[in-house]
Amino acid sequence: MNFPKRENFQATEKPLVIVGSKNPVKIACTESAFTEAFSKGFVVNGITAASQVSDQPKGDEETYLGARNRVINARKTFPEADYWVGIEGGIGEDVRGMFAFAWIYVENKSGLHGKAKTGTFYLPEGIVKLVHSGLELGAADDQFFKQENSKQNGGSVGILTHGVITRQTYYNQAIILALIPFLNKELF
Repeated sequence: MNFPKRENFQATEKPLVIVGSKNPVKIACTESAFTEAFSKGFVVNGITAASQVSDQPKGDEETYLGARNRVINARKTFPEADYWVGIEGGIGEDVRGMFAFAWIYVENKSGLHGKAKTGTFYLPEGIVKLVHSGLELGAADDQFFKQENSKQNGGSVGILTHGVITRQTYYNQAIILALIPFLNKELF
């Protein structure tokens, strides 16, 4: 996909947001969240940007690092943007079981950044066993629920809530929370 170069944009053009993923759910929720937060339109495109963490990040630190690395790598690849967004899903475990969550990291061209984490939800034992066997959560969902490419659709949260919370709505709120510094620049 060819992206318009920043120098070709007119002053009236919409700001450009680059998502460090080509996942259509991540692109759509970013566009929705930015539009809601700023009450204006944006051009939102996704590019492949390495997370530089394991395929299935575990714990807050690795998952947060994956989101941040996606922004760093997207910015290197496409420096003409106004904002870069990294979304990284991860899993964690505690005494109550295995849970899923995601970190969001957003940066603008002046270097201001924001970050937020989604809510967490616990996974059923059948999924946990598949993840422990070495599968990524998306692959475990596909195998367990007999679906294909669920992580580019509703994901675990969509499957387990029967579509009440989609992957897009799940990320949407966290992206808006990550935009707090941009909505309140005088405080940050």
